[in-house]
Amino acid sequence: MALLIQAAVTIPFVVPRGPELPPADWPSYGLTTLAVLPLVWRRRAPVTVLLAVLAAQVLYRFTLDGPGQPLPYTSLMALYTVAALSPARRRVPAAVVTFALVPPGVALNSGEARELLFSLFVFGAAYAFGRLTHTRRAYTAAVEDRAAQLERANRIEAEQATARERARIAREMHDILSHAVSVMVVQAEAGPVAVRTAPERAEAAFEAISETGRDAMVQLRRMLGVLRETAEHGANTESGEDHTIPEDAGAAARSPRRPQPSLAGLPGLVERVAAGGLAIDCVTEGRPRPLSLDTEATVYRVVQEALTNVVRHAAARSVRVRLEYGPDALEITVTDDGRGPTGSAPGAVPGHGLAGIRERAALHGGTARTGPGPGGVGFRLAVRLPFVHSRAEVGS
Repeated sequence: MALLIQAAVTIPFVVPRGPELPPADWPSYGLTTLAVLPLVWRRRAPVTVLLAVLAAQVLYRFTLDGPGQPLPYTSLMALYTVAALSPARRRVPAAVVTFALVPPGVALNSGEARELLFSLFVFGAAYAFGRLTHTRRAYTAAVEDRAAQLERANRIEAEQATARERARIAREMHDILSHAVSVMVVQAEAGPVAVRTAPERAEAAFEAISETGRDAMVQLRRMLGVLRETAEHGANTESGEDHTIPEDAGAAARSPRRPQPSLAGLPGLVERVAAGGLAIDCVTEGRPRPLSLDTEATVYRVVQEALTNVVRHAAARSVRVRLEYGPDALEITVTDDGRGPTGSAPGAVPGHGLAGIRERAALHGGTARTGPGPGGVGFRLAVRLPFVHSRAEVGS
């Protein structure tokens, strides 16, 4: 900008001039250049540069009688910078001084009212454009700050969604592996005894182990396949590509797809667990009503995890599973006659089963309570799942 203004103030010194006009000599040109030079630092010290430019122009007017300028380029640019960058406590006094010098300057030049009005207009325009620039920059900064805040909020929301999804996956894998391994361990421990006393029971135990293992592998392949497919799709999306996943890209393409577990699978679940010698009484009370697919999956997983805990920790002989359909909620109660809430199997490591049950119930707006069984014997798990028609009702 300083070079552009230097070119503008040089024009009167290079164009041909009449003999009656003041000469265009080097001292006049040097003092003119001296008034332009401070503009190099106008952003660092706007008010100081404005005062320096005004002082140089006054010095030029009273010491040399060189070629004049059609417009006061340097002072206009300096005033514009002050209006755009300086705070009010420094901007307003500097503007007052500048406008106060306009009438004396016009009086020393032509003294005409037309020149005075024009000078006031151009200096006012420079100040106004400076304020508009300041407003535009402030608005742009506010928009950028808001965009940055939205980006941070979106990133936090994405991280929270990722954490929720990881927790959901952890619950699913815990339910699958914990139940399958517990049933297989119980059947394997009972197998050697059954081989010596009842070979037909040993054969049934080994078949149960094989069936449970195959079912767990199928469910794990399905889950890992979905995760791999999602990860590959996300990577393609981030790279701006839209590729179709090959048929042999992951387990999802090779593994059979199965629906989420439902109430129809409860008899099979009870039968597999009971094959290890645990007496299970499963009853349904009240008038059954249709449930959503995710609610049925939750009921299945709750019963599965409860039975798994009984097998692993309770050392119980019998378990009672009760599904009670009430007027506004489904009550799931699992009661055993084992060690109770303070007992645990020797060497057992605390898991996340009960925490997962509470999380599943909370997702449906329900609750999960635990405590001793009837008469203080055994352990009792009670889960309440309200009947809802939409996810919006869960949060209301």
